[in-house]
Amino acid sequence: MKPVSHGRSAFYDQLLIVCVALMGCFALPYPWSRLASLGYLLLAATLMRGLGSASDGVAAGCRWRGWYRALGLTAFAVWLLWTFTPVEMRSTGVPVIVAWTVFGGWSAVLLIQRLAREHRVNASVLKGALAGYLMLGIAAGLLLCGLETIQPGSFRGIDLHGPVDAVNISVWGLSFGRLNYFAFVSLTTMGYGDVVPSAPAASMACVMIAIAGTFYIAVVMGLLISRLTIQDRSE
Repeated sequence: MKPVSHGRSAFYDQLLIVCVALMGCFALPYPWSRLASLGYLLLAATLMRGLGSASDGVAAGCRWRGWYRALGLTAFAVWLLWTFTPVEMRSTGVPVIVAWTVFGGWSAVLLIQRLAREHRVNASVLKGALAGYLMLGIAAGLLLCGLETIQPGSFRGIDLHGPVDAVNISVWGLSFGRLNYFAFVSLTTMGYGDVVPSAPAASMACVMIAIAGTFYIAVVMGLLISRLTIQDRSE
């Protein structure tokens, strides 16, 4: 059976490193945790380069490849606008939610399609599967952060660590580590109860995140198990 190509293996490694580094930034004390904002640039660039390139990619030769890369650029552009605008301009969070929800979902689908093309399950493929799950959690965290800026008080049990009495504080001045933590809690359906949604939109967002996480695990596990079964029969 064919091994994982060097290009795909490198992409899996890069995506996993970017996701882990981004999550590590959220673990830093404020204000260093704001470095996570720069990680979204690397994440979008890594996804567009790995899943939207014409070479050795699922999107290769597909007429939708250009649309995927355009969506990635749009997702980063609206993120940049949202990050550097005052919190009072709450409407800037709407395009962030829409763009990153679609971009994150599409990236997950393309990644699953790429994993389905692998002929063997090895360390590289497992890295890709894990990276995809972390990418979903990070995109979900950004979705919840945008929702909180649009409708303050959507969640209970969070502290944004920002000078809330300032007049023109930008989103960049806030720390969203707690909401990103809750995004992964929702994705894994753990439900600790320390952070809870307190608005209908927030509740539905958490439901969709939980469904996405469960669906991803089910699909990827099915793919990996089928590949392992074929490997056992061929050896």
